[in-house]
Parts: sequence; C-alpha cells; structure tokens
Amino acid sequence: MLPAAVFAEEEQTAEPPAPSPWSATVELYGFAPLRTTGSTTVRGLTADVDLDLEQVLRPLTMAAYVRGSVEYKRLGLLTDLSYVSVRGEDAVTSPAGSRRLSAKLNNIQGIYDVALRYRFGDREQAVAKAGSFSVIPYAGVRFVDMRYDLRAQFDGPLLSLARSRSFGGTVTQPLLGTQASVFLSPRLRLFARGDVGGFGVNNSDDYSANAQVGLGYAVGNNTQLNLSWRYLHLGGTNDQSPENAYDINQNGVEMGVKFFF
Repeated sequence: MLPAAVFAEEEQTAEPPAPSPWSATVELYGFAPLRTTGSTTVRGLTADVDLDLEQVLRPLTMAAYVRGSVEYKRLGLLTDLSYVSVRGEDAVTSPAGSRRLSAKLNNIQGIYDVALRYRFGDREQAVAKAGSFSVIPYAGVRFVDMRYDLRAQFDGPLLSLARSRSFGGTVTQPLLGTQASVFLSPRLRLFARGDVGGFGVNNSDDYSANAQVGLGYAVGNNTQLNLSWRYLHLGGTNDQSPENAYDINQNGVEMGVKFFF
C-alpha cells in the first residue's frame, strides 16, 4: 500500500483541466434614444424629424434587442438583432366640425447583423485581472428593414377620400466593425464598439453606422451589467423620382445584461 504522502504529492502536481476551446455570450439590451433627428421623404416631400425620448416612446408598440457570439479558440461568429415598431396617429378638425383630416403612420425598423470575428487578446469573460483586454474586428452583412405605411383620410359634408402610401423594404449592406474592452479592475471593464455598413454598394445615401462606449460591471462570475452611450445612423433612398428616403440619427443610453458561457 502506498503511503498517504505519495497521494498528497500527486494531488499537488496534478494539472488543472484545460479550458474548453469553445465560448459564447448572450446580451439582452435596450436602447433609449434621448434625441432623434433627421428627415423622412415621401414621394419627394421632405419632413424634418426632431424628437426627444418621450416623443419616441409614446407611439412605440414593440421593441426587441439581443446580441450574441460564439467562438472556437479565437475565430467566431457574432450577431446583433434589433426590431422596433412605431404607430402614430393625428387628426385636424375644422372649427365647425364639418371637415376632418386624419393620418396614421406605421414604421418598422429592423437591423440584423451577422459577421465573422477574430479575437486579439484575452478571452471574453465577466471577471478578469485588471489590464486584461480584447480587440475583436469583424466583417459580415447587415440587413436593414425599414418600412413606412401612411394612410390619410379626409371626411367632409359631401366627400370622403382615403389614400394609402407604403415604401421601404430590406437592404443588404456589407459590414465592417471592431469591438474592444479592457478591465479597469477584476469586475469593472471599459468597452467600445464602432461599425459602418453600406459603403455606397446600393447607392451613395444607403449606409449605416454605430458608435458606442460604456462600462460593464460583473455580478457573480458569469453575468455583467452594461451601461453605455450609443450613436446610431440609418440612411437610405429608393434612388428614384419621386424620391422616398430616410436619414435618421439617434443619440442615447443603452443598458444591457450580458451572460458568458
């Protein structure tokens, strides 16, 4: 029988199991644009847009946001999916009440990213030593689904008239971007992201862009709370006459919960 000291020595010299080459992340987040500016053009008629957060949230009917990534060693895939639906309605009635003009607008804004990524630096995780960093460039495609449905109706004593107009659709854009992070302490990290899509492939006005910088704090060993400032630009046109187009800029706060696997 081997003495107990031999077993103790074997336990001390045993190497820990190698970490899995696979890793993944999932982030559920929300984007609150404090200011939305730009313009919308329908059949050659342009209306300027300048909205605060309350004006954006009031007609909101649905919003969903999720990001994810999967990695084998250093090579991986990422996705970023967002969907927003807005419905607005307004009406004007003559002083005598005999005439009424009403309008309804439905807008769907979907942004769906799929890209290949490569990591430089340390593996993504919720907790790490101060100074740990990662830089992850990525390239892929962005699908921008922007749709407008406008219905106007006039009701008068002798005539009622309704008109509907729709424009928009899904545009595929090449996408290039980079995300990076560095740990300021074992649980606190600084992160940033920037990307551009479009590059004039469809037309000169068809492009999109993101810029984001924020802080993440680990809660437990595999969960992180994120708070950041984000800028988003979306632009597109049918490149025809009469023109249908949009040019939207949003600045605001993004909050998320990120899980590491």
